[in-house]
Amino acid sequence: MQIIKMMHKEWILYIGFLLIVSCNAVVYNKYQPIENQEWAFDNDVEFIVENTDTISRKNVFINIRNNKNYEFSTIFVIAKIEFPKGMTVVDTLEYEMTDARGYWLGNGFTEVKENKLFYKENVVFKELGNYKFSIQQATRSIHDIEGKNPLNGITDVGISIENIQK
Repeated sequence: MQIIKMMHKEWILYIGFLLIVSCNAVVYNKYQPIENQEWAFDNDVEFIVENTDTISRKNVFINIRNNKNYEFSTIFVIAKIEFPKGMTVVDTLEYEMTDARGYWLGNGFTEVKENKLFYKENVVFKELGNYKFSIQQATRSIHDIEGKNPLNGITDVGISIENIQK
């Protein structure tokens, strides 16, 4: 019985250590819900991130939650970063949302799947101040050249920034 209590305490300490280490890695993590789960092409999702660390390397992720109503196997997004001193970087990105057999990628046990997609890898934000991240969907069906139809099934869009663990 004494051995079981010791093992139980060790597991609690181990889990606590993992939680502390993993919490320190996340610098920023926010989501914005998409109204009616219909992401219009002109509905930019924006995040303001205050940077106070000009030394540490970070990974930046675009997080997208979708449900079974999402009708494509990929998603195209236009991601923009506005730096505190005015510089702007714009990227057009494509991410896989299903595997080759049509099964949803991402995590989740319900019909909602969460995809954590690499955006910027191993970067240092060298300017102090507020960075503005904006994400716009650019996915089109063959009959929607101008992007008039919203993307159905996108429930939330987010940004997460994590310190790279050494």
